[in-house]
Amino acid sequence: MEVRIDVSMLEPCEPLERTLETIQQLHPGDYLRVLHRREPHLLYPLLEKSGFSWQCRGDESAGYEVFIWKTDDLAAALAVESVSE
Repeated sequence: MEVRIDVSMLEPCEPLERTLETIQQLHPGDYLRVLHRREPHLLYPLLEKSGFSWQCRGDESAGYEVFIWKTDDLAAALAVESVSE
């Protein structure tokens, strides 16, 4: 199941904090779609350290979508893959 948050209008560091809070609530099969105005490079090492994978799509003109799922959650990874097709 997709969980979606829009952090595009929040001031730094609130997007990072909201994202990290939300991923802790993901259940097996869930993934998080984060709508952001910029690519959150500082988030990636924190996700990796916490056992999460991610995929970022978009650009500066249209904004970014960051998909996040637990690395060992095959169902969530497949769901993200199907969204990107």
